[in-house]
Amino acid sequence: MKDEILSRIQKKFPLVARPFKVIADELDMSEDEVLSILQEQKKSNIIRQTSAIFDTKRLGYVSSLVAFKIPSDKISDAVKIINSHPGISHNYERNHDFNIWFTLAVAPNSKLGLEKTLEILAEATGAEDYIMLPTLKLFKINVKLNTTGKDEKKEEVKRVKHTEIEMTPLHHAIVRRAQYDIEMVGEPFKKIVDELNIDYDTFFGILNELQEAGVMRRFASILNHRKAGFGANAMVVWDVDEEKGEAIGEKAATFSAVSHCYLRPKYANWPYNLFTMVHGKSTDETNGIIAEMASEIESKKHMPLYSSREFKKVRIEYFTPEFEAWEEKYSI
Repeated sequence: MKDEILSRIQKKFPLVARPFKVIADELDMSEDEVLSILQEQKKSNIIRQTSAIFDTKRLGYVSSLVAFKIPSDKISDAVKIINSHPGISHNYERNHDFNIWFTLAVAPNSKLGLEKTLEILAEATGAEDYIMLPTLKLFKINVKLNTTGKDEKKEEVKRVKHTEIEMTPLHHAIVRRAQYDIEMVGEPFKKIVDELNIDYDTFFGILNELQEAGVMRRFASILNHRKAGFGANAMVVWDVDEEKGEAIGEKAATFSAVSHCYLRPKYANWPYNLFTMVHGKSTDETNGIIAEMASEIESKKHMPLYSSREFKKVRIEYFTPEFEAWEEKYSI
């Protein structure tokens, strides 16, 4: 039952006052049983976080994937500098000359902007070279690990049309609170509702509104890949024809083992423009999935980049003063 529950909370988390009661009823269990299992999984660090997952771009932040080429003897100091920026959510060492890979976001009110921030980081870390790889087209971003082994190899990726939204102070207040991990208790949202002095209908109404507008991608649990048994996760980069890029990206996104799929720019020193994150329990399993993808994807070449070290993996904290503080420190 543990695997069924873990599968369920990664998908559509019930946005109701007692979400674990809904899950318990679906799985023919008691609410206490579900909570006990989830509390144990949380304590074991298998569940990383359960919260709203927001779209950085829709909140007005500007972001990009970045690859730095850092001499091996400078990696430790460089990582400390990179990770000091509050807009760094992921940072890994990967098996390539471009060895340090991170995602960087700057706030809507950033005085430096993305490119200037990168120039400062490159200089401060002693990077020999770097490439900025912003998203040109997003096909999929949906981390769901196949904990039961029952998921199909392929899945439909629906195109969603977003509604327009006018963000009020209450919307911002809910974003600030819903971005943090909830407790595994009977009424996990009660604290937020009480703090904001609103009722559940108002709270869930705004969360649903944020989701329809694409500001909130979804509300779900994210598992710690390695702790959950998925230790072989590869960023696979593909050199695909730019004119056919969209059709090829849509095909790559249908693989259930692919959690992220994007088109990004090519450069003279970087010919790969389609990026897919592929998750497996072992290197053999992941390589098998990549081989299957390669048999269906029209590409000139592809390369799996496995991470050798994880330096940072967190959610960006939106609308916090840390962004301005970092820029004050580095704007000389």
